[in-house]
Amino acid sequence: MTNLILKTHDNQGKIVLTLNRPDKFNALSEALLAALKSELALIAADPAARVVVLAGAGKAFCAGHDLGEMHGQRRLEYYRQLFTACTEVMEAITALPVPVIAKVHGVATAAGCQLVGACDLAIAAETARFAVSGINVGLFCSTPAVALSRNVPAKRAFEMLVTGDFIDARTAAEWGLINTVTPLEDLDAVTDALASKIAAKSPDAIRRGKALFYAQRERLQAQAYELACEVMAQNMMDENTGEGIEAFLGKRPPVWR
Repeated sequence: MTNLILKTHDNQGKIVLTLNRPDKFNALSEALLAALKSELALIAADPAARVVVLAGAGKAFCAGHDLGEMHGQRRLEYYRQLFTACTEVMEAITALPVPVIAKVHGVATAAGCQLVGACDLAIAAETARFAVSGINVGLFCSTPAVALSRNVPAKRAFEMLVTGDFIDARTAAEWGLINTVTPLEDLDAVTDALASKIAAKSPDAIRRGKALFYAQRERLQAQAYELACEVMAQNMMDENTGEGIEAFLGKRPPVWR
C-alpha cells in the first residue's frame, strides 16, 4: 500500500509532510486523517523539529473529506466520530510546538480549506483556489467554518460558506486566509525560504511563542497580558535567550543550543 503521508526532513529541523492520495485529490479519508495525526504526534515529541511544511501530491492540495467513503456509512455515530477525528488533526496542528506552513499549489476545498486555515502560515501558488463547497451537495461546511472564520472576516467567510464559490489565491491573501502568493515555479523556493527563516530562530522562543499566541487569543485583554508577562519572563530565563542577547551586544550571530 502506498504511504498516505510522505515525510522528508533536513538537518535544520525542517520537516515536509505531503498528503499522498493524488488519485483522490488528497481527500481526507479515515486512514489519511489517522496517518496525519500520527505524524504530527511524532513531530510534537521530536526536540529537533523546528518547522513543518504541509503539502499535497498531484494536482490538488486537498479536496476535503472523502465523500464516497462518507456516503457509504449512513450512521450518525460514524459521522460524529469522523468529524471528531478531523477536528483532532486540526487541533493537533495548533498544539504542535513548532510552526506549520501550508504550501498550496492547487485546490483546497471544504476540509482542505479548513486545513489551510488551521495551519499557522500559508503560502499559495497563483494556481491555487479555495472554497468551502459542501453547500453544493447540501452540506454546510460547519467544521471548516471554525477555521475559516478565524482567518477571514465574518461576512467574507459566510459568503464562501453559503455560496460554495471558489476564491483565487490573491483574494485569499487579501482576505487573510494565506500569507503570500507566488508563481507556481517559485512556490518551493518561497516556502523553503520562510521555513529556513523560522528554523534559524531560537527554538525555545518559537515554541513558547506559538503556544502563547494561541492561548492569549482566547482570553480577555487583561488576562492575555497576565499570561504574556509570565511567558515572556520565563522566556528571558532560557539559555538561548541569554545567548541571543549576548550575541546582539557583541555584534555577532547567535549560536542556538
